[in-house]
Amino acid sequence: MGVKWFCLVLLLGLSTLTSIRVNGQADNLGFISIDCGLPENSSYVDSVTTIPYTSDKQFIDTGENHNISAEYITPTLSKRYLNVRSFPTGARNCYALNSLLAGAKYLVRATFKYANYDGLNKLPIFDLHIGVNFWQTINVSDADTAYLAEVITVAPANYLRVCLINTGLGTPFISGLDMRPLKPILYPAANATQSIVLYARLNAGPTDNTVIRYPNDSHDRVWQPWSNEPYWAEISTASLVQNVNNDHFEAPSAVMQTAVVPVNGSKIDFSWTPDSSGDNKKPNPGYLAVMHFSEIQTLPPGAVREFDITINDKPWYGPFTPEFLYSDAVYSTSPGYGNRQYNVSIVATANSTLPPLLNALEIFTALPVPLLGTDAGDVSAIAAIKAQYQVKRNWMGDPCAPKAYAWDGLNCSYSLSSPPTITSINLSSSGLTGVITTSFAYLKSLQSLDLSYNNLTGSMPDVLSQLPSLTLLDLRGNQLNGSIPPGLSKRSQDGTLTLRVDQCANGNSCAPSRPKKISPIVVVVPIVVVVLIVAVILIICLRKKKPGSETNPSVRPQNERYSSNIENKQDSPLQLENRQFTYKELELITSNFSRILGKGGFGTVYKGILENGTPVAVKMRSHSASQGVKEFLAEAQHLTRVHHKNLVSMIGYCRDGDQLALVYEFMSEGTLEKHLKGKANARPLNWRQRVQIAYESAQGLQYLHKSCNPPLIHRDVKTNNILLNSNLEAKLADFGLSKAFNSGVNTHVSTAVAGTPGYLDPEYYTTLQLSEKSDVYSFGIVLLEIVTGQPAILTTTESIHIVQWVRQRLARGNIESVADPRMRGEYDINSVWKAADLALKCTEQSSIQRPTMTDVVMQLNECLELEDAGERNHTKRNSRGDYFYSETSDSQISTFEMEYMPQLPVGPGPVAR
Repeated sequence: MGVKWFCLVLLLGLSTLTSIRVNGQADNLGFISIDCGLPENSSYVDSVTTIPYTSDKQFIDTGENHNISAEYITPTLSKRYLNVRSFPTGARNCYALNSLLAGAKYLVRATFKYANYDGLNKLPIFDLHIGVNFWQTINVSDADTAYLAEVITVAPANYLRVCLINTGLGTPFISGLDMRPLKPILYPAANATQSIVLYARLNAGPTDNTVIRYPNDSHDRVWQPWSNEPYWAEISTASLVQNVNNDHFEAPSAVMQTAVVPVNGSKIDFSWTPDSSGDNKKPNPGYLAVMHFSEIQTLPPGAVREFDITINDKPWYGPFTPEFLYSDAVYSTSPGYGNRQYNVSIVATANSTLPPLLNALEIFTALPVPLLGTDAGDVSAIAAIKAQYQVKRNWMGDPCAPKAYAWDGLNCSYSLSSPPTITSINLSSSGLTGVITTSFAYLKSLQSLDLSYNNLTGSMPDVLSQLPSLTLLDLRGNQLNGSIPPGLSKRSQDGTLTLRVDQCANGNSCAPSRPKKISPIVVVVPIVVVVLIVAVILIICLRKKKPGSETNPSVRPQNERYSSNIENKQDSPLQLENRQFTYKELELITSNFSRILGKGGFGTVYKGILENGTPVAVKMRSHSASQGVKEFLAEAQHLTRVHHKNLVSMIGYCRDGDQLALVYEFMSEGTLEKHLKGKANARPLNWRQRVQIAYESAQGLQYLHKSCNPPLIHRDVKTNNILLNSNLEAKLADFGLSKAFNSGVNTHVSTAVAGTPGYLDPEYYTTLQLSEKSDVYSFGIVLLEIVTGQPAILTTTESIHIVQWVRQRLARGNIESVADPRMRGEYDINSVWKAADLALKCTEQSSIQRPTMTDVVMQLNECLELEDAGERNHTKRNSRGDYFYSETSDSQISTFEMEYMPQLPVGPGPVAR
């Protein structure tokens, strides 16, 4: 019969985004079954599954109902495909599945059949989101095909949202939407940080073409028939096949009662080919396989059925013997990436007297959940606000995320490690009526609330004064009455709140009362006292200052402020908060500059020891550097305000005559470059250490970009500017200095170019400008060096840039040809693939296509998590619920976890041969 069904059903992913709507009611099984486009208040019971379906009106506010064209209606067509809901307006339209259990696991399935419902014969392409994250692109390529998308996901809150996104390539539509609760133990690969998308679910060896789902499968999974005559023979049993306790998959007996065995052979072969076109919104899916086995034949004495499983000719699991009339599974626990084709063989062992069998197969792609939805408390509050005032606008889905679809009139605060929060609401001139709802008081991060020029009535709720961050409340142009509540009045008077109001409707003034006049004596006396105290302190300090103190050879342990004029008497002094050293002090610290650590464009770096034994690095400015003393001190002053655990700390500075120097903390393990090149006395770095170093360096760069005011652009990110301490903790050096200093050697270039060859943003050559994305590009080069151990520019027979070198090799789908051989293959292949792919994204030619450093930090954290989980490559569960973990080695490795390619599944899916 083959696998024709794959040509009819494209298995895509779903999405869930936060939308505010009335509760969707589950039936007594916990199922939510929606016929999209069914008239309001309509319902029916499906004749095949006996599942009741209901109209989608209670789950969504927007959209239009349509019937499909009559020419596509057949007697066997499922009722839920007779109509659709389309969304001609709005960038994002969301279904709200409410009253769920936060942290619980759910199967969500959407179906799509275009059938020329709009009479336009224009096949659309649109996106689906789950939560606040991109899920999949729905590409309708045939009007008569029913497309199915399924995901197993964990609900982050007590709701799930499925959103259709208009990408400008046609009107989104949907035919049906199902939600099925799952036990927490089922499908362990689906968790709070990763959902899994169904690629294929196959019932091997059925006696007919029947699709198995509820009630035969209590979880209402859709099992498609699968056979491959004449190469496979079908076997079956009428006996019940049982699930074991704590079964991770609970394959239904109706599926496990059939199986296939090879005809005249000792192995079962099948394969599938991932999508060669790719999807730039969800690239590089990792595959997870679940193979279901049960012995369904009574074996004669002495008979043995035992087999091994290989993928692309590499051992995956075995030997394996299925249990009689018990469901069993061999499955991968972490996704693997990248083969152009997956060839699976189930091969009888030498000890086996019977051929192998296969009862069922499931294949999923992994979908990370990188973005967080808005704070649950904020979601509840803004939902109540929307409901009370019937706000339309684009208030669909999550209020804050993703940023591109944030609600009109809202500003949000975004953090790397915590959910977004609502900080500002502007509902001015929005036609609001009624009283001011106290729901605003539950928005704990709210800083600004503008409700001006509406028709609000009643009094002002004093509870708003309890919002700790609220600094602006604009209530002008409403019909409010009563006086200003005490709490709001007090905050207005003490200056912590700007309150804008006008006359109340009842004639009482809503303006805050004026503060009482303060006696001039009360004001003047404290000022005089303070002035006298300051004058006395200044006189004492001036008398203690002695000539020649700047050249005192003793090494002072305390910090001092530099307050002398710089190069000319008319120059204004610069105040530096770090310690000021004299040149003679530096001679003492460095043993007369005898211990050279390195040289760069700024000058020579020496090792020094402070009087308390603390080692330091002393950078002496070379006389060839073109920057003047004033520019040096101004830049040094800037650096004293930068403090982060992954930035090298500046301890002090020296300006003594024409001698300029910076004193930094000493990093005993030197530069990352030294370790990657395997220089003398450098520790070899394993993959875990490399990713950690990349992660920490990225955090330092993120701090410069996002936490400094104004932001700092490093301008010279490279492995030689990443330093390591004795614990191999990474710190970024020379941040901000490339602007202050020019280079005299090849590792640094002039400030006109502001970068190092091989690391410099290619856009600079056309724009002559650097940005934060220029640092991202340079960091991408560093990350490629970390993965490969190669320099930014490789010199063999001819020079080649590392980006080109890596892309050429990864195009062949082999990460092992790129990974640094000094790691000896001791790494999680998924982690290496993810890092390499991230590096290539950072080094895109167009800066717009590069991620931000915030994105980079998040992705590198995922690389760390993959590496930490790498020892659990695959798990085999026997029918008694025990677990066995196979070690990854060169001789036995999961091909699902072996390579990484930016491709998506398409076409026929798993194919028997």
